[in-house]
Amino acid sequence: MMLSAVPLVFLLIPFLQKGALGFKGISWIESGSKTHQQITVEAILETTVQVCRDVAIAEGRDISSAPRPLTTEGVALACQSSGSESFSRAQGDLKWSNTLVDSQRLHSPSYHFDSETFEEGRKLITDGMSVVKKNIIQGNLQAAREKLGEISHTLQDFYSHSNWIELGNQLPHPSLIRSDISIGPVADSSTPTCRSCVEDDCRNNILDNIIRDKILTSGYFNIFSFKPKGKCSHGDLLDTASLIEPTGGINKDDLDAKHGFLHLTAANVAMAATRELLEDIRGAAGDRNFLWMIGISNGTKALCLVIDTTGSMSDDIAEVKRVSSFIVDSRRGTKAEPSLYILVPFNDPEFGPLTRTTDPDYFKTQINSLTASGGDDIPELSLSGLQLALTAAPPSSDIFLFTDAPAKDTHLRGTVTALIERSKSVVNFMLTGGLASRRRRRSIGSIDTQLYRDLAQASGGQAIQVTKTQLPQATSLILQSTSPNLVTLLQAVRSPGKPDNFSFVVDVSVTNVTVYIVGSAPSFTLINPAGDNSLYNMYFSWYDIYNYCLNLMKPEPIIVGTFQTLLLNKKVGLWEIRVDSARPYTLKVVGQSTLNFLFELVEVAQGSSLAILNTRPASGSNATLVVTVTGSDSAEVTEVALVESSGTQEIKGSVQPIGGEDFLVTMGKLPAGDFLVRFSGIDSSSRTRAAPISFQRQSSTRVRTSSFSVTAVFDGVFEPGSSPVVPFTVSTNGTGGEFVIQATNNQGFRSSFPSSLFVETGGSANGTVTLTVPADTPSGSDVTLTIEAQAPGTVETNYAVLRLSITRQATDVTRPVCQIVSVTANCSANCSLSTWQLSANLSDGNGTGIQRISLRQGDGTLNTTRVLDPEGENVTLALYSASCCSPDVELVAVDGEGNVGTCFRSIRVATTTAPNTTVFTSLPMTNATTVATTSQAPNTTVFTSLPMANATTVATTIQAPNTTVFTSLPMTNATMVATTSQAPNTTVFTSLPMTNATTVPVSNPTSSGNTLDVFASIYLTAVPLVILKLGI
Repeated sequence: MMLSAVPLVFLLIPFLQKGALGFKGISWIESGSKTHQQITVEAILETTVQVCRDVAIAEGRDISSAPRPLTTEGVALACQSSGSESFSRAQGDLKWSNTLVDSQRLHSPSYHFDSETFEEGRKLITDGMSVVKKNIIQGNLQAAREKLGEISHTLQDFYSHSNWIELGNQLPHPSLIRSDISIGPVADSSTPTCRSCVEDDCRNNILDNIIRDKILTSGYFNIFSFKPKGKCSHGDLLDTASLIEPTGGINKDDLDAKHGFLHLTAANVAMAATRELLEDIRGAAGDRNFLWMIGISNGTKALCLVIDTTGSMSDDIAEVKRVSSFIVDSRRGTKAEPSLYILVPFNDPEFGPLTRTTDPDYFKTQINSLTASGGDDIPELSLSGLQLALTAAPPSSDIFLFTDAPAKDTHLRGTVTALIERSKSVVNFMLTGGLASRRRRRSIGSIDTQLYRDLAQASGGQAIQVTKTQLPQATSLILQSTSPNLVTLLQAVRSPGKPDNFSFVVDVSVTNVTVYIVGSAPSFTLINPAGDNSLYNMYFSWYDIYNYCLNLMKPEPIIVGTFQTLLLNKKVGLWEIRVDSARPYTLKVVGQSTLNFLFELVEVAQGSSLAILNTRPASGSNATLVVTVTGSDSAEVTEVALVESSGTQEIKGSVQPIGGEDFLVTMGKLPAGDFLVRFSGIDSSSRTRAAPISFQRQSSTRVRTSSFSVTAVFDGVFEPGSSPVVPFTVSTNGTGGEFVIQATNNQGFRSSFPSSLFVETGGSANGTVTLTVPADTPSGSDVTLTIEAQAPGTVETNYAVLRLSITRQATDVTRPVCQIVSVTANCSANCSLSTWQLSANLSDGNGTGIQRISLRQGDGTLNTTRVLDPEGENVTLALYSASCCSPDVELVAVDGEGNVGTCFRSIRVATTTAPNTTVFTSLPMTNATTVATTSQAPNTTVFTSLPMANATTVATTIQAPNTTVFTSLPMTNATMVATTSQAPNTTVFTSLPMTNATTVPVSNPTSSGNTLDVFASIYLTAVPLVILKLGI
């Protein structure tokens, strides 16, 4: 192959991946190494399955097991989610914000635990956790996911960049997600930590005393050939400091890294640490909110309404109330129920407030409280209301705006367009201008309507003009657009209008295929896959089709105002449609199918692999996309093309799988213009159909190119009452000049910024935006800042969109404490005839106080009462009662800062041979031969949880006085697992998830008698023998 034919991105990646990046961000070269994205997704899938299982058990429901290896589709099905698309999208937010750390924070050591910045790195994680928890409380789920992805990168890098693994640890560090306990001994700035590698062999380059004394260190990364004397280097291509003494490095980024022999161990522990992080967020948020944040929902898309409440809108408001109530009442408790309800009223001079809720009854109350009043002048703040809705709604939402007036705030046109493109949301306008005389103003004119048309077309929506009496017919679009699993088969715009031919493919997975045409009743020909139906081989008016459909008892078309829709009888294959009109029109064909796709425009970032492009792609340059298949874990992408939205030009890309459901697409040079993404593939999933199917989908929102770029990066979060400064850059490869600058935000915060920037031809210029955040802004709020630039002498614009979090600094870092007071169990052979009870005291000391106590395990009844203990401290008394058929309980306590404390108790069958000994066992087993829990020591408490499949022998033995042993041994095909403690005053915590393990002994046979804490965790996959010695 000629060099020029190889996409540049493929040539650059092997070199650009060699920075101080931790695990690689994303990889399409099969190497056996684990990337940040793979680690993150594995942790998400494992945690989500566990949460869904616990929720099902607590609700007394059965849950199907997700097949291994876990996939997005498999987990969504097991969790009984309404689909996998929102789950995939949430994972994308986490994955891309994770890898973005490498492109934006490459030279910030604390974001990677480089240069022994352990305290600084931990603070990033714990502060970020506080932000995530407060974002979830406020319902800002995308902001929560983005911050969670960012801190998970830093957490994962600890295991790749430090010597934690070299010190023999196979458990996550216990204090990285807790700031209330010590991080342990860390090498000071003057302590040597490494010797030079022997040629390329770096196995023993960490100094012996560092290993012996369990001292933490990490590699120094520097492109300027500098590091403190005697310190370890990161060790990679961009790390020129690794060339000076001591040479080499200690990173475990991949199998080829300096310590690549420990890469898989580090990756496994990093995955376990990410799971611990997710579990902590889960505890603070609660199971339902955690699943909502992660994209698992029993409902469909959000119902999002933006409505003009001025005097002439009383008929419109009445219709909104009717259709909203119908959706709420008819879909409640079904898979078609909206997962979120959003309402934004507007008039002049006000817009808002925003209503965002998951409670359908509260939403109906807010809708029914709307009244029409005022509005003596003509224009209204429609774009301000739309901006608020776009920033509040989840990505890819369908938004409906009702008005009979033009926009007063037309200066927000570029901002709204940018938000549409970034969120990929579809906006539909219901324009009822016929009775504007009620407000003594004219109807919406053609110029006013064009703005709404342009915004609708940019999003893939419709701008429908009807009279107020026709509005009830037009709102059928809301019912169709909020249906579950809606996919776009075809979309096109012709403005000015012209005759044209279009085609679309209907596959067997698609139902309810519907054609939308908005325009002045164009004539058309529709040809089905058979090609011989007389209805489709000549021109018909809509009136003729109406009568024909009536005669054949087919669904009749809806024709109202400029909006026409027709539900097609399903015929699999290639359909064709020819539209003949000289007037502007839009054409859209949709259906329902679980098979769909997501896409992101990406770029090769500095020192990294790929990062999301947060601005429009450059015209005249190559483009790169990452496409994700949803609704199948076995689909193959056969073609991805950019299709001109208002023409016939196509640009086809080169497709390569990069793991899971993701595919990399590289395009040639993009011409100036607007494009839609067309996606074709083959699905061979055996769960839903017998034979593979070919399918085709299109994006709704457009991709628009630009001759210049706008970039902006903000480092960190900010507090209420602060004035953050956000830097931005305008760059051009073409003609320079004076670029007009505008910055807006959805919170209405005061801001200052330059009105223009002068950019040299082929150059760049920098500016800043300063926001003023009111002191009373709720902690956990977020603000969406849009920075827009307009090229000199043209209407061409480009933008950067940032989502910034506002959070107060946490003052309480201590977790709630749980003390079990008593357990009473009188369980008979028939567990359904007897019950057991538990009482526990939960307290938060001098912290922010316990805000919530819930059940993570157990389906009994929990009652709580707040009391004062003898020392005057607030204590929450928890009383739990359950059937003996539900023998396990785990309480979760959350304080005002989101710190999480838990306690677990089980009343499963116990065997004891020693006096004054309490043994609690939890032994769910499948095909187990022998399972024994034995305690032979006085005053000993043993808690065991041993879920097993095909286990031969599992034993936990305690032979020491005053010993507490907590064991958790989930196993598959395990022969023998033993945990033994023979030391006095010893505490052993073991967590041994294993697959196909033969023997794993964990022992501490010697101790001088002092209190000893031992933490052991072994994660094994098909490992015949692993011995972990825990000693002094």
